[in-house]
Amino acid sequence: MREPRLYTTSADYAYQELRHKIITKQLQPGQRLPEVNIAVQMGVSRTPVREALRRLASEGLVMIIPNSGARLAAPTAREIEDTYLVRDRLESLAIGLAAERITERHLRRLEETLIDENRAVEEKDLETYLEVNETFHKTIADASGNRVLAEYVENILARTNAYVVFYDPFYELSSFPSVEEHRAILNALRHHDVERSVELVQHHLKNSVEGLRMPEK
Repeated sequence: MREPRLYTTSADYAYQELRHKIITKQLQPGQRLPEVNIAVQMGVSRTPVREALRRLASEGLVMIIPNSGARLAAPTAREIEDTYLVRDRLESLAIGLAAERITERHLRRLEETLIDENRAVEEKDLETYLEVNETFHKTIADASGNRVLAEYVENILARTNAYVVFYDPFYELSSFPSVEEHRAILNALRHHDVERSVELVQHHLKNSVEGLRMPEK
């Protein structure tokens, strides 16, 4: 069951509600998102809806087209493959550095995310799963000690999370190999094994993109 949320602003409320509808597949790729209709449905003005749509656009979930309005994104197979190629390069660099520098604080944080990830999978909670999955990878990037690299990783994670929302058969799966893959990555990091860590994250990302039901090219 979805936990009730506390919203600090109308824009935050609009963002969270729209994002929830997208993640739970109540909205479909390419669907129009008229500001006026959304504002009426949510009981807010157009301004917070506009802000929410811009925020969702920065995460790759929405496209804002000049003189046309907003639509739910509909990424192509080529775009997805290109994005995962970039993510592979960025995360390979990040985890290589992290394997050398990782601290006990980072290792404990990764262990905590695995517990949360298992719970999200058991409860078939995609929203929480995406959050903890992102936290896992961002923690590794942070452990690299390179702030610029960590920012790039955070950006690319938001884009690939959008692809999971649109094309991952999360609600239909009976097993989630990504959880065990994360566990293996954590063990390699704990042993400061650079080569193994890079190899595992590359394998993990390869499996991630291959698991998507991508649109036809």
